[in-house]
Amino acid sequence: MTPPQSPDDRGTIAALLAPDILALLDEEPGSVAAETEELHPADLADVVAAFPRERIAQLIAALPSGRAADVLEYLDEELRTELLETMSTRDAATLVSEMTPDDRADVLEELEEEQAAEIVSALPPEARRETERLLSYEPDTAGGLMTTEFVSVAETMTVEQALAAVRVLARSGRREAMHNIYATDAAGRMHGVMSLRELLAAGEGTRVSEVAWQEVVSVPPTADREEVASLTKKYDLVAVPVVDEEHRILGVVTVDDVIDALVEEQTEDVQKLGGMQALEEPYIQSGFFEMIRKRAGWLAALFIGELMTASAMQHFEGELARALVLTLFIPLIISSGGNSGSQATTLIIRAMALGEVGLRDWWRVALRELPTGLTLGIILGLLGFVRVVLWHRLGMADYGPHHVLIGLTVSAAVLGVVTFGSLAGSMLPFLMRRIGFDPASASAPFVATLVDVTGLLIYFTTALMLLRGTLL
Repeated sequence: MTPPQSPDDRGTIAALLAPDILALLDEEPGSVAAETEELHPADLADVVAAFPRERIAQLIAALPSGRAADVLEYLDEELRTELLETMSTRDAATLVSEMTPDDRADVLEELEEEQAAEIVSALPPEARRETERLLSYEPDTAGGLMTTEFVSVAETMTVEQALAAVRVLARSGRREAMHNIYATDAAGRMHGVMSLRELLAAGEGTRVSEVAWQEVVSVPPTADREEVASLTKKYDLVAVPVVDEEHRILGVVTVDDVIDALVEEQTEDVQKLGGMQALEEPYIQSGFFEMIRKRAGWLAALFIGELMTASAMQHFEGELARALVLTLFIPLIISSGGNSGSQATTLIIRAMALGEVGLRDWWRVALRELPTGLTLGIILGLLGFVRVVLWHRLGMADYGPHHVLIGLTVSAAVLGVVTFGSLAGSMLPFLMRRIGFDPASASAPFVATLVDVTGLLIYFTTALMLLRGTLL
């Protein structure tokens, strides 16, 4: 078996093939289709990306329309949009009409609204109606993800009749979701589902209604993509049917579309966890000003939050002047709280995304994080105490005659800050969801900024309590 190739390997192969295909395009354009037919559409898309921009349309035109549509599905979004913009409306409509309905809708979503409308109007009537219906749904819903290329048969059919119908459908054109066969009644309502294997294995003369599973997991077209992904994972599905209020099947969301949706969703969450708005396009394709707009707002908010840290230190300016040794441990204190808070918020955000916890579980999370934070605080506090005392005893630092009290101060402050950080980090995602925001917005930088300020207050308050009459 040939090992999977890395993106760099594929890029190298594409760069090597591109000159030969370019020469072929100049000398014998009619033979390009035959010479490239063994290439997977994804690999041919890599070759297209290595072409000079002004020659890409020529290469696409040299391919059969079905093959060109397959390649178009794998092209980089920016390159695909640029290619369609250079084509006439008629040619673009001919090309996208060969795509699967869900991919066609996705491609049109990327274009300017006016151009997309022109292409849709030039599509064949059936494809136009189908595309308009898919475009009416939000892109991140089941309706926006589904394809209408599914297979259904009447539940009253015999197995032989159903197999004949499936063969006709398979030969009539592209059917993206052939793995599941849906059983429907006379009104088109879905009553069951069976795999193609189950249909083939059924006994002669058996009715479809006797073979199909009656308990079918389905979603409405308005269901969020996270819900679709969760059901796919829970029930090990390869496709999730999308039904209307009358339980008539509208389309199916296939597992490949679920994976694409998951990658997009997790990319957004990771970017939000980094303390910024999610990018609407891939990193390389995002413009300079778009990047600034997405990042500047959160950075400014975090900067303002950190100004409160300076205010907290200014409030204890007198104490710091009398005991400068306390300043040595400020980074230790605030980083401990920020790290524990970031851990907690990351765990809870991920648990929410997987459906492991909901809003009603906040108290259970708090009861878990309180002892967890206390235990972690004790561990780090002991390490801090040992560090202060040991460094002083070994002569590596001079903390004065009250080094044990300083060690206790650091230890107690770390205990309080880590406990508070764990609680704050775990509760912020619940608060964000409660007020209608994405929990991922309770990102690690935001939690760290909050804990920085409170950490200093805890530290200096602890120092005042333990060191009053000695250093303070």
